Amino acid sequence: MNGPVASEAPALSELPRIRQQAWDRQRSHVMANSAFYAQLWNGREPPRDLRDLAELPLSDKSQLRVSQAECPPFGNYLAAPRSAAVRLHRTSGTTGQAMNLALSARDCRITEIVGGRSHRAAGLTPAHTVVHCLNYQMWMGGLTDHLTLQETGALVVPFGVGGTELLIRTILEADIDAISCTPSYPSVLERVLDEKFPGVRPRDLGLKLGLFGGEAGLDDPQLRMRITETWGMVPRNANYGVSDVFSNFAAQCEHDARLHFLAADVLHAELINPADGAVLPLASGQKGELVLTHLDRECQPLVRFRTGDIIAIDETEPCQCGRHGFRFRVVGRSDDMVVVRGLNMFPTMVSAMIASMPELSGDYRIVLDTPPPYDFLPVAVELARGQHADPALGARVEAALKRELGASARVTIVVHGTFPLTDGKTRRVIRSTE
Repeated sequence: MNGPVASEAPALSELPRIRQQAWDRQRSHVMANSAFYAQLWNGREPPRDLRDLAELPLSDKSQLRVSQAECPPFGNYLAAPRSAAVRLHRTSGTTGQAMNLALSARDCRITEIVGGRSHRAAGLTPAHTVVHCLNYQMWMGGLTDHLTLQETGALVVPFGVGGTELLIRTILEADIDAISCTPSYPSVLERVLDEKFPGVRPRDLGLKLGLFGGEAGLDDPQLRMRITETWGMVPRNANYGVSDVFSNFAAQCEHDARLHFLAADVLHAELINPADGAVLPLASGQKGELVLTHLDRECQPLVRFRTGDIIAIDETEPCQCGRHGFRFRVVGRSDDMVVVRGLNMFPTMVSAMIASMPELSGDYRIVLDTPPPYDFLPVAVELARGQHADPALGARVEAALKRELGASARVTIVVHGTFPLTDGKTRRVIRSTE
């Protein structure tokens, strides 16, 4: 549909022209082929100028779910012949019904290019041997992220999830020096090392670079420090994406722990107030829900799609590394937000606080067994290995949460090992309806 996409984002001076030309083509493609958006827009033509995109209504995941239920397997937002699709993925279903994702050959290639930008930004090079430990069973994070890792020229070991003992032996035997996984997975490795490999420390595995994604947590300096001190490797937030849009389009670099938006030539970003959908400036200091529009997508193009991710934009000027995409942090997900006496609470806020307490493992759950409103935040926190419950510890955690978050908490202390450690995404907020 469009011309070739460069391995690195175009120069800042060229972006407006490239983006507008891409939208011209994408606009025509969506109008001609997407029954979903024709219905949503009620016959109205999308604006020709990309800067006027906010005139269109928002779309969201609930609408896509209905579309796929009524027009299986890909929904009526499939905007290309089914024969054009060369790969089918499925979302993890962490926040609801799993979705079928169709990609054309071009969609796959652009996904690999953009993801490659992210992993290169995070420091992966052809000199590395990286083991990829995300789920290959249909999820975008498996095969697709494997190919984005490969795009850097690195030697990629396709391990997947499970078989942690075999993984440890493979790392030692194959001279692997980088790992791609979720931020919580090193804790799984530590537990297996402790139980099955006496005398082998995490540092002995020789990992130098950790490429993390798939769940929140790495924005916390305490977690970064713990990974570095325990493993001797540099932790990088290297894999931020939205499965329905791109598996990976943002990562940090060696100069800045915040995420760089690296797909401006093929993806249009907006910021909205999650409560009313009002558009917010994409500017430093703003916080809101990320909304994305494909500028180059054949099979399932999305326009003004609500990601559900609440982000904080910290910087819009070019980085020291030379990349010019805005830099941001993920505050949390709108569906994970818990309102306590009018205050918006996200799991990441709890994580940052409890990670600073050496008596705790850093693992926790927010268990909501009653409907809102909430007068306090119910949090179960896990003791660190070898720690015993101090009768005053719960009160100290409650006081710290109150001091840091401004909301009251009711804390339950559980013994180490209470919460199962998973190879994939860890769910922190548990609601009674789930």
